[in-house]
Amino acid sequence: MWNDKERFDGMLLALAQQHEGGVQDLLDTIFNFLARKTDFYTGGGVNGAEKLLLNTFEKHVPTARTKAVIERTTSGHKEALEKKKRKEKDEEEKINFESKIVELTDEQAAKLQEEINKKTEEEAPAVPGPSGDNADAEKKKEENMEEDEEEDEKEKNKLRPNSGNGADLPNYRWTQTLQELELKVPLKVNFSARPRDVTVSISKKHLTCGVKGQPPIIDGDFPHDVKLEESTWVIEDGKMLLINLEKVNKMQWWAHVVTSDPEISTKKVNPEPSKLSDLDGETRGLVEKMMYDQRQKQLGLPTSDEQKKQDVIKKFMEQHPEMDFSKCKFN
Repeated sequence: MWNDKERFDGMLLALAQQHEGGVQDLLDTIFNFLARKTDFYTGGGVNGAEKLLLNTFEKHVPTARTKAVIERTTSGHKEALEKKKRKEKDEEEKINFESKIVELTDEQAAKLQEEINKKTEEEAPAVPGPSGDNADAEKKKEENMEEDEEEDEKEKNKLRPNSGNGADLPNYRWTQTLQELELKVPLKVNFSARPRDVTVSISKKHLTCGVKGQPPIIDGDFPHDVKLEESTWVIEDGKMLLINLEKVNKMQWWAHVVTSDPEISTKKVNPEPSKLSDLDGETRGLVEKMMYDQRQKQLGLPTSDEQKKQDVIKKFMEQHPEMDFSKCKFN
């Protein structure tokens, strides 16, 4: 039955695209047609049209909600999960390959022990100061400090996110979740604006909006792609233009809506736990892992997979102190 309904999608989509006012204007056209050309309003008796409308509306609510949940929370998650599993398998194979140790023969072990004893007898009192592994650690620490300073310098001129993980700019305010962005654009007119009074153009990579006959309020390129068919706009109270933009990449925080605007510090973004609680266990775990790995990379720290690999190697080395790991390379 659903496939039968889909045969009208092309016709309805073309009809919807001809209505600048969005869903409100589309519904106005449909009900105007029903009033003029059918007995929709009179054929069902008192309140018949309202009951039919509500019954039809309620009939499709579960489908719409299911579609919204799937698209907003699990789009791309299955692919990401498969990618994660492949990566873990590759890492495991790599560890197994790189960690192969050739057991020393009795002769080699005796020779090694002799060298160790000789080195111990000849070793002089240690001179204070970094050396060997300590020197490398000190060098790496200094490099990390320099990287942190450079990172702090980059973050210094970025805006702190507002309560909605966006920014309050002079001409508009924007907020975001992992799935979408919402823009509130004051029209600053002395009359109650209608859809025909504004210009809104949304493409995959660009946004232009404003009052007709006036310079655009926003006119710039997106830093990332948006889903054109899921992005909408509407006028609120005749004074405010509301724009919703659906992200293509739902695992990425935006630093700005258009590239010509100031950036926010995505390190300081504070996702709402309530959004994660709506996900099923497996999906929520995957999203939390991705968010954790993103933050770790931004801080120059190992991701969860890298940390897991390091822990496995460390545990294996502790369990086999008799083996020589000096020639093994662990990336």
